Amino acid sequence: MTDPDRLLPPVAALALAARLLEAQGFTIVARNERGDSLYLARLGHDATLRLSNHARRPRQRRNHPEVVTSLVVATPKRPSQLAVMVAAALRDFAACTSRAAAKALPPHEKENLDMCRLLG
Repeated sequence: MTDPDRLLPPVAALALAARLLEAQGFTIVARNERGDSLYLARLGHDATLRLSNHARRPRQRRNHPEVVTSLVVATPKRPSQLAVMVAAALRDFAACTSRAAAKALPPHEKENLDMCRLLG
């Protein structure tokens, strides 16, 4: 088995996922006490992406609405699998932050956005 094909244990997989996200312009803005969850954001965004080895509980979702998406790595992963997971998390982050930005638009700009959806 070649090096890129090897399974990474969850701790190493989380570290690689964090590096991949940092390469996409994210920075670590917080981490939990145990160190198994990282919160990453892009400059100028209030929204965060959560990287962890476990899913959030309903109370965490309620208390932390700034987390718009999570990337959970609970089992060993190959680097290629992590790249796909990071790409999906980036897509989800972009979709959630653009939806939030659209909600903050003035009414006449929301109408233009709706027209773009109809045309596009």
